[in-house]
Amino acid sequence: MTLLRLFIIPYLVIEILAGQYRFAFALFLLAGVSDGMDGLLARWLEQRTTLGLYLDPIADKLLLSTLFLVLTHVGLIPQYVTVLVFSRDFGILLIATLLFATGTLRDFRPSLLGKANTLVQIVGLTVILAEKVFRTGSPELEMVSVGLLKGIAMLAPVSAAQYAWIVIRRISGPAQESVAG
Repeated sequence: MTLLRLFIIPYLVIEILAGQYRFAFALFLLAGVSDGMDGLLARWLEQRTTLGLYLDPIADKLLLSTLFLVLTHVGLIPQYVTVLVFSRDFGILLIATLLFATGTLRDFRPSLLGKANTLVQIVGLTVILAEKVFRTGSPELEMVSVGLLKGIAMLAPVSAAQYAWIVIRRISGPAQESVAG
């Protein structure tokens, strides 16, 4: 199912660039449902693999990052929001890679703010795509969309700072200390 999400990404981009938001929205929902089903099946069948452990979050991040890029390209997301999202993700990836490569730290569970950040991103992208599909022109929905984008812009650097703080504490503290959330 993770491979299905990866397979969906280029078609999602093609549909958005072609202005086919209904199909793009359907693909995005399919990716979300497959992610949820993948997680439920893995827990239910108690089948967790090392490949899945790494590939699943990569697929999720690629899906979200690609959507931020393409929706910024077509003018639906302000550039500053995408820059903040990518800066956060690049910084975390760089730090995690360095710590993993040096053997300093190998447990990179997401923080509570990191999970909140991802949730707000998913909801924000869903609302933005839904606006294009349903073309409501609703000022209320536009306010929700703008609020979500501002929330994403705020949570990205704050969750990156929390992640850095947790890493610093874990490196300098006892080995058994764990990430909150």
